Amino acid sequence: MLPYALHGYHTSVRTSTGATPYSLVYGTEAVLPIEVEIPSLRVLAEVELEEAEWIQQRLDQIKKTFDKKVRPRIFKEGDMVLKKILLNTKYQRGKWTPKDEGSYIVKHTFSGGALILTDAEGHDLKYPINAYVVKEFFP
Repeated sequence: MLPYALHGYHTSVRTSTGATPYSLVYGTEAVLPIEVEIPSLRVLAEVELEEAEWIQQRLDQIKKTFDKKVRPRIFKEGDMVLKKILLNTKYQRGKWTPKDEGSYIVKHTFSGGALILTDAEGHDLKYPINAYVVKEFFP
């Protein structure tokens, strides 16, 4: 009885992810043994696809899922930003450590997402910073 219950659990769509746990792990939908004997519409549609088409369809599906969740971080010169304090800093104060530091101004942007920041006094930071470690600051 347990295998049937587990199969039902692994092949039912979750509302939080919009996919079955089986498809998230293995990348394909589970096929019941009865669907192999008596082909269903879903199995017939999979058989009709060539491998290259199936791969392209799967890549499109992954891209669509990724693009649904990702937020592009686009900064322009002159934008005010806060920089994340990374874990490898010299002075860590534990639980009450602030998550962000300073208010910096974007001095220059590069095509790969790197930024050169300057502080309020006009001093540039030592190294370029990636866009994923900064967030917009609204004074």
